Amino acid sequence: IVRHSPIALVRPGEPPLIKGWLPYLGMALKFQKDPLNLMKTLQRKYGDIFTLLLGGKELKNPKQLSFRKFSKRISAKVFTVKKMMTDEDLGEDIHGAFHLLQGKALDSLLENMIQILNQIFESKLLKTTNWKTERMFPFISSLVFETTFTTIYGKILAGDREKIIGDLRDDFFKFDDKFPYLVSDIPIQFLGNVKSIRKKLIKCLTSEKLTTLQGSSEIVHRRQDILEKYYRVEDFEIGAHHLGLLWASVANTIPAMFWTMYYLLQYPEVMKVLRDEVEGLLQSTGQKIGPGLSLCFDREQLDSLVCLESTILEALRLSSFSSVFRFVEEDMSLDLEIDKYCLRKGDFVAIFPPVVHCDPEVFEAPEEFRFDRFLEDGKKKKNFFKRGKKLQYFMIPFGLGASKCPGRYFAIAEIKMLLIMFLTYFDLEVIDKKPIGLNYSRLFFGIQHPDSDISFRYKAKS
Repeated sequence: IVRHSPIALVRPGEPPLIKGWLPYLGMALKFQKDPLNLMKTLQRKYGDIFTLLLGGKELKNPKQLSFRKFSKRISAKVFTVKKMMTDEDLGEDIHGAFHLLQGKALDSLLENMIQILNQIFESKLLKTTNWKTERMFPFISSLVFETTFTTIYGKILAGDREKIIGDLRDDFFKFDDKFPYLVSDIPIQFLGNVKSIRKKLIKCLTSEKLTTLQGSSEIVHRRQDILEKYYRVEDFEIGAHHLGLLWASVANTIPAMFWTMYYLLQYPEVMKVLRDEVEGLLQSTGQKIGPGLSLCFDREQLDSLVCLESTILEALRLSSFSSVFRFVEEDMSLDLEIDKYCLRKGDFVAIFPPVVHCDPEVFEAPEEFRFDRFLEDGKKKKNFFKRGKKLQYFMIPFGLGASKCPGRYFAIAEIKMLLIMFLTYFDLEVIDKKPIGLNYSRLFFGIQHPDSDISFRYKAKS
């Protein structure tokens, strides 16, 4: 929980408060350096629930706990979406449109995405018949950004399309690089030119600019209709809403795809297992690999690739530091199996999933990458236990409840299709085989970026 009073005394019934020895900073520096080991050490000492003082604020690791208030603050601070702070109906309508990232609407998105991937791979990558070396993170970032943007917002029709998408991508990454600081209380004037970059990005996503794109998705059309009910068509804040959607669609998919590719290249034997699984699906669906790209799968077929999905989940388990936040609307008592705790109005409750993801009682040898960790007898493994009890939540890379990422199915489908393309059409090799760690600059906000990068090479199969 975040509490804005670092000198507040612990009340009866509240979890223990760990302040550290540094005035104001508390445990912030230790937490930034190695958050998971710190949390596990404190868990062993204080139990599953405790309060941590971080930079003058306190963090407790747990229709009175609210996610909406927290998300509205982030939207206003990071993307300058301010109207939702005062207009409940706008927030409800925007939230209601997220169903267009699931169900039958997802089928249409998936079909469009596969067509776009076929075009991108055939025009840019399939002609690479000799080995080509790339740095993995920028390579993955560029590919995911273009695929996602074009699938959701549509194709840029201008003659200098490559330059436009390239400039948009570069500005987006500069903005995203400052995201952890935008979320904090650091004044934006101390963050370089990020304010002007954000304005430039919003301008690219205004109502006027969206009309120049071809093939926008159903969710973009629906959101635009909703926004025009609450704003004038020319209102700049409409573009801020779309920047928020674009960020949510891209920012975590990039590192998730990176880590999955990274582990595949470290373990060629795993790559062979996945290639065999994909080849089996191609044969069962009557698809042959010939000149050009024409792969086509539906959701059910992608869902049948259980080894591929287990590999992605294992990469997420090792890299996800998404936390579940709730705002305490009024003083309340939180009843858990282990005890009862008092929470104060104004607190932020945070659940820290990596403690579960790296729990040896839940996952054997949790520090190891095991592609088949989520497989059992050739099917998806769904039962994990702690203290002899079946866990309802053993993997939480996408949040919980009201804060659970509505685009999670689209993101997983996109990663699966990208991997299928690489496994089917390309030879892949790692060049500098070295261990890479996590960069903890995005604590609490999704998949962590790597603390360095590797080079790999690829070429189209003959």
